[in-house]
Amino acid sequence: MDAQTAYQAIEKIGLMAGMRGAFPPEVALPVVEVLLEEGINVFEFMMNSDKPLPAMQAVKQRFGDDVVAGMGTVLGEATARRVVDAGADFIVAPSFSPIVVQVAKEAGILVAPGVMTPTEAVDAWSMGVRLLKLFPAGPLGIEYFKAVRGPLDHISFMCNGGINPDTVRQFISAGAVACGAGSWLVGDGTRSLDSIRNRAKQITLAVEEAREGRRVLQV
Repeated sequence: MDAQTAYQAIEKIGLMAGMRGAFPPEVALPVVEVLLEEGINVFEFMMNSDKPLPAMQAVKQRFGDDVVAGMGTVLGEATARRVVDAGADFIVAPSFSPIVVQVAKEAGILVAPGVMTPTEAVDAWSMGVRLLKLFPAGPLGIEYFKAVRGPLDHISFMCNGGINPDTVRQFISAGAVACGAGSWLVGDGTRSLDSIRNRAKQITLAVEEAREGRRVLQV
């Protein structure tokens, strides 16, 4: 999947479901199925989890074009190349590594490096990065995001870290393209599918409400 297609998918849904913990293929597949039924189709597997590459590949094989599946916690060049070779639709990282960005760009896939400061954001954007991950957005808070985005409103931000329906409303309302939801949404691999479904309903509704509020303000 090329970078533009992945970006458009993330922008359309406004959410990226992150799976960190015990999400081998046999756990990831039913979780993804439930989330798809609730309208969430973008999935970030984490390199510091249980069998992340096989899980990502199993999801892509089972659900095909219905999903956008990539890899997170990609911290260096060797890992980035493994992820690309495994067929990831995108790469996400908690930090800004120019070499990881370069590997993704050479492969033609979307990369969302983690940034926290305006300097990191501008430096990453200058490399041609299309989507920046503000991390950890929750602990930094909505006022921090507003302050950073003020002079940098030409940059597309995805807010990750401490994301739940309340913070989703705040960050989307303040201009975030999307939010990455992990532990609140799917837990560590032990949460029941019914609980995940209920939380998916809550957080997708929060995105819809925030976007509707932005549209009203723009009229």
